[in-house]
Amino acid sequence: MVMASAGVNNMPEGAIDSEECRLAAALCREQMHVILAEELAGAAADLHQTAAASSSSSSSSSSSSYSYWEKKEKEQQQHDQDSSEQQQHDQDSSEQLAWRGALSRSFARADALAVSACACGRGSTCVPKSCSCLLSSAQKGAIVGSTAVVALLVRDRLIVANCGDSRAVLSRGGVAVPLSQDHKPDRPDEMARIKAAGGKVMYMNGARVRGILAMSRALGHRLLKPEVICEPEISITERCEEDDCLILASDGLWDVISNKVACDVARQPGDDGGPPRPPAAAAGSSGSAPAVSQEEEPRCFRAAALLARLALGRESSDNISVVVVDLKARG
Repeated sequence: MVMASAGVNNMPEGAIDSEECRLAAALCREQMHVILAEELAGAAADLHQTAAASSSSSSSSSSSSYSYWEKKEKEQQQHDQDSSEQQQHDQDSSEQLAWRGALSRSFARADALAVSACACGRGSTCVPKSCSCLLSSAQKGAIVGSTAVVALLVRDRLIVANCGDSRAVLSRGGVAVPLSQDHKPDRPDEMARIKAAGGKVMYMNGARVRGILAMSRALGHRLLKPEVICEPEISITERCEEDDCLILASDGLWDVISNKVACDVARQPGDDGGPPRPPAAAAGSSGSAPAVSQEEEPRCFRAAALLARLALGRESSDNISVVVVDLKARG
């Protein structure tokens, strides 16, 4: 399963029309899952090929040494057990490397899309210098950008990749567990990276890269490269029976609602044991809705709608995008 939430970047008032950033966010929302599916398919094919080659080599080695191990049955059994454990460890490590690689490549491709964003909708076929669109990349596209947070549910693992200040929070046994860290310019490690790249962190209504962007990583923003990068931070978490739900949301939610309150709201039961079906409008300021299964729809949509409305009620000044996933329903 792939989930993604994109958010508009925080820019100082008057620096850029928010419509431009909404365009970049829409591109990410519509294309990120497609790009990631392609990268995961390629990674899976590579893993399968590697595993097949390894299996063939192992079989050949076992046959040639059969007579030796036949004389030492106990040692062979122990060796087989150790080998099996090592093979499982190697397989897990290879899979994790593959997941990380696929996610990093996906964010890089999404970044390329965001950099070339243009409101005419022609994407890569648009010729910036000749495009008359008011949001042409030749005019303003250099500072168009978006945040993104992506989650993968893979067997007993929950993999989260984040770029920017959208956030993933896991509700586990009533406790809010953040699975991502916000990329803020005043985060010590991010500030050091920005300075090493030749950039500056200026304080103008909060810490901002070159006094412009209130985050240190984002998709797009070629004007602010190389300080602002698109490389996601990736976390891999083992799932357990106490996992209740996962919340992916932009900073329009997290600016006014704590992780704990968000998880408490998302876990609220409805009359039928789960939150009832919400109105047709999706959770989020733009009215777009994340696709979920029919069984999950009542719980997830109601929880996301409640969170979005709560953020609006608390006068959030940023865009609000929320995705809630019922992990109990997904075993």
